[in-house]
Amino acid sequence: MSFLKDLGVKTESEDLGRDEPQCCSEDFTRSLSEPNMNLPKMSSPYSLNQPHTGEVSDLNQQVWVLQGQTIVTVPRSNSVNPVTVTVVPCKYPESLEQGRGVPIYLGIENPEMCLSCEDIEGQPTLQLKEEKILRLYNEVEPVDPFLFYRLEIHSTSTFESVAFPGWFIASSDRGHPIFLTSHQGQNNVNFNLSINA
Repeated sequence: MSFLKDLGVKTESEDLGRDEPQCCSEDFTRSLSEPNMNLPKMSSPYSLNQPHTGEVSDLNQQVWVLQGQTIVTVPRSNSVNPVTVTVVPCKYPESLEQGRGVPIYLGIENPEMCLSCEDIEGQPTLQLKEEKILRLYNEVEPVDPFLFYRLEIHSTSTFESVAFPGWFIASSDRGHPIFLTSHQGQNNVNFNLSINA
C-alpha cells in the first residue's frame, strides 16, 4: 500500500484502521497513462491529496512556459524553465462520453491555475484561470469547461475539450500561446505528457 501513499492516494480503510483498500488500486494508478483503464467510481474509497505533476512538450520539442497569464511554447533548452503541469482524473468518468479518452483536469502548479474552454464571441477558446485543481476534482459532478479527454496514441497524447467535442489543445510557432483547434491536420495537437514518478 505504500505506493498509494507515494501517489497521494488515501483510502477510507486508513481512517477505519483496516490495512487493505476496498477495491483494486492498480486501475487508479494506471488510469492516467492507459486510456482503457477505468477510473474510480463515485463510491470509490480513494481520494486524492495532491495532483499528479509533470511536464508537457510538443513534437517539435517545444515546452510549455508561462508568459504573463498565458501558456506559450518555446524550444526546450537549459535556460528554459517549463511550467509544472498538474493533472487529476475526473472522479465521474461514467457520466461523460465513453471511448474518447481518459477525462482529466489540466492545470499548472505555480501559480495554481487550470486550463478551461469557453465560448468567446462564438469561438471555443482556451483560457488559463485561477482555479484550484483539487477543488474541481472534488466537485460532486464533472466541471466540463475544465475537462479534457486525454487520448494516448503511442507515446503522445491529445487533449480534447469535453465542453467542445472535436476541439483540441494545439501549439504552433515558437513563442505563441497554446490554443484550441478543430483542424487536427493543420495544427500540432500531439503532446508528450511526462508525469513525475
